[in-house]
Amino acid sequence: MTAVLSPIAPAPTRLWTPSRVLVTRSAAERPHGQRVLARLEAAGVSDVELLPGDRLPSLRGDGDRAAFMAAKDTMALVVPPPSKRRLQPIPPSADFRLDLAEGCPAHCQYCYLAGSLSGPPVTRVFADLDEVLDGLDAYVGRGAVTSGSLERGGEGTTFEASCYTDPLAIEHLTGGLARMVEHFGTHEWPGPVQLRATTKFDDVAGLLDLPHGGRTRLRFSVNATSVDRRFEGATAKVPARLRALAAVAAAGYPVGLTVAPIMPVEGWRAEYGDLLDAVAAALPADADLTVECITHRFTPGSKETLLDWYPRTKLDMDEARRTTKRGKYGSVKHVYPRETMTELRGWFEAALAERLPRAQLLYWT
Repeated sequence: MTAVLSPIAPAPTRLWTPSRVLVTRSAAERPHGQRVLARLEAAGVSDVELLPGDRLPSLRGDGDRAAFMAAKDTMALVVPPPSKRRLQPIPPSADFRLDLAEGCPAHCQYCYLAGSLSGPPVTRVFADLDEVLDGLDAYVGRGAVTSGSLERGGEGTTFEASCYTDPLAIEHLTGGLARMVEHFGTHEWPGPVQLRATTKFDDVAGLLDLPHGGRTRLRFSVNATSVDRRFEGATAKVPARLRALAAVAAAGYPVGLTVAPIMPVEGWRAEYGDLLDAVAAALPADADLTVECITHRFTPGSKETLLDWYPRTKLDMDEARRTTKRGKYGSVKHVYPRETMTELRGWFEAALAERLPRAQLLYWT
């Protein structure tokens, strides 16, 4: 019998080491919290403070910028309130949001978390992961995005692990994504399920040999070269992400592209065309590939926060060049005008059909 060789894992190009870690008392008592503490020690993280209670100290600095920089370099290991265990829908991505953390160490100047999470952007890792996983059976078959839908019913009940974090960015410190992959791959579920995670990082070595059972779709957030270079700080660059994409596809994972946020930069057709060509060259011919296309948008609140965080940004957030969309509860979002959206969508749909004909486009937004 011929031995099956494991895919070769690319060496990670970006690993985050927090300068400070805060650990609440309840988090330190949880099994997952203890596993994270062991990983922090193995990674050589020296400033780990075990707190006497469950309240984090104030993380505000001398000004908004100081608070931001301190928070971005801080990890907190906590137990979230019980309400967090009641999973919420997350259209158009998945049936339910499954958070193993909130916050991200990357410095993307368009960061959507700026409009979603309040306070200093500490990366909060949740220590109750085991309890959360044990409660997932009750959600199977109850979703409204993929469960039972005509277009995406084949995905089963879907759980999105990267709504408020990049799970691979912190995986070397937490092991949380691997724990989730193993649970989804080996658990006796009452119906078909899928774990979904997207990332801008490339440290996939610890995932390649896991018993994933084809129940985890690993997606890589990719963009045009100029967008990646200008606006996606402290991430693995797109070529490194594509090497990681190829490795997990070779390990039998269903994979995906999250092309986001799409921007009509100068020469965008050529840049995005080169990106799709690079994906086609990297992937095995039989890869199970999905694509999600998300155009750039911002809110008044996220714009204000991002300009505080990145005051020198060249990101285009000129409301005069956008169309305003209003939600049913009065929320405001600035998106590209209809003509621009139509042009972008038409080009992407044609380019995907030509360059990645086996890929399934899940949605455009």
